[in-house]
Amino acid sequence: MTAPLLEIDDLAISYKIGVHDQRVVHGVSFRIEPGEVVALVGESGSGKTTTAQAVLGLLAGNGRIEHGAIRLNGTDIAQWPQRRLDGIRGAVVSLIPQDPGSSLNPVRTIGSQLAEVLQIHKRGDRKAIQARVLDLLTRVGLTPAEMRAKQYPHELSGGMKQRVLIAIAVALSPKLIVADEPTSALDVTVQRRILDLIDDLRRENGTSVLLVTHDLGVAADRADRLVVLQGGRIQEQGPVKEILAAPRSAYTRRLLSDAPSLTKARPARGTLPTEDFAIVVEGLTHDFPIAGGKSKSFRALDGVSFKVRRGSTHAIVGESGSGKTTAARSIVGFLKPTAGRIVVDGIELTKLKGESLRQLRRHIQLVYQNPYGSLDPRQTVFKVIEEPLLNFEPIAAADRARKVRDMMRRVGLPEAFLVRHPRALSGGQRQRVAIARALVLDPRILVLDEAVSALDVTVQAQILALLDELQKVLGLTYLFVSHDLAVVQQISDSVSVMHKGRQVDGGSIETVFVRPDSDHTRELIDAIPGRNMPVPWTVLASSPDSRAGLSQ
Repeated sequence: MTAPLLEIDDLAISYKIGVHDQRVVHGVSFRIEPGEVVALVGESGSGKTTTAQAVLGLLAGNGRIEHGAIRLNGTDIAQWPQRRLDGIRGAVVSLIPQDPGSSLNPVRTIGSQLAEVLQIHKRGDRKAIQARVLDLLTRVGLTPAEMRAKQYPHELSGGMKQRVLIAIAVALSPKLIVADEPTSALDVTVQRRILDLIDDLRRENGTSVLLVTHDLGVAADRADRLVVLQGGRIQEQGPVKEILAAPRSAYTRRLLSDAPSLTKARPARGTLPTEDFAIVVEGLTHDFPIAGGKSKSFRALDGVSFKVRRGSTHAIVGESGSGKTTAARSIVGFLKPTAGRIVVDGIELTKLKGESLRQLRRHIQLVYQNPYGSLDPRQTVFKVIEEPLLNFEPIAAADRARKVRDMMRRVGLPEAFLVRHPRALSGGQRQRVAIARALVLDPRILVLDEAVSALDVTVQAQILALLDELQKVLGLTYLFVSHDLAVVQQISDSVSVMHKGRQVDGGSIETVFVRPDSDHTRELIDAIPGRNMPVPWTVLASSPDSRAGLSQ
């Protein structure tokens, strides 16, 4: 029997918090065979990234391995000093990090950063290294390689930057690649291309992969085996198909039922009033000027038209650069379009300016993508939610306080959180505060710009359930902007698919997903991870114990 490439045995890891040690990984054990892909899955705080960092010897300064073994090719490296670990990083085990934006040096060219790996490990003279750099860039699809090598990170898209990180990771043909959420920030089609690239390079070199992800759909598509973590403990592990077909733990069942790509579409909700539209967009066009001359411009939107029935959810979907965010910002009045007509709640927004435009925003509010950046860190939660009330016809302090407390109840947060600052809340809790802030003015329309894309699937599912409940109770209309078609299918009634500033598909969710008009929409749908896995989703979702004792 072949020895495992990596064997984790009874691993326990703690972080020093003040004068105390807090254990975050509890006796974790699993193995990876040569050429195998093993996925570590779980929500934030489950211990998956800490476990992966330990394999690489990259724990934070306050982290330490309490006990257990990390055997790489049979040798326990758990207590190796950093100098010794430097000799195997890149050459035997390498990392594809999560965030391509912060993982590359912004003041060095792509070629020099790739060459550095080869220089450190003395893999040839200058001419040989330069040839190897160009070969690696070509292999990961960054062509023409000579041009890409001279570019800086800011000149590349997110997908291109991730390809650079993959080229760095495979440069020395390591035996094991640790891929830490390698596609979580990417559009679904770019995500598929990156994962296909990793698969191709793995097959060519016989490399093993430890895939760290919170996305069950990605794990279902790409891994041979799953290791499910919760609270630093393994809930279950085994072959992907076996776990997906018959998960043993309630936590795994919850992860499966929460994963948008593994869940059925939102059921049809019956006929809505056909002529009662909360939003009407006709011929929306937006040109952005380009530096270098008055006559130069970039057309971000080109004749986009759609209508949103009152009380429904309409999604705008597309890849980065498709124009979806420009459309959303135009609809809330933050951008003045070059041409076209926007009617919000019966008022033609494109004719408004000044105070009239400001007052319209009482009826339409925006919830941003990032709950970490959209809340003022200096304010308490109470002040964050109260602020819109101070900006629009201030009411008495007692009435404001009552309204703020009511919003907290509506979004499912305890009143005790009102005295906290945003930094003391989790990502899901912060997004609930952002929703409460948007609702405190009693708007009739919410524009949600990638409002759940920064959240783990479990927290994401909780926020989507909250939005659904608020819509039913308050009669809200949602404009939901997203690059994630799995989420869109789960929450929306109708959809506009954007591509290069144009609407290439539109209509009910059922029509667009079953009978798409454009090749681009078909490509987006086909790229949804986990879409074709044979798993009994309806059984999982309806299982009485799938959520037992698992509330946030």
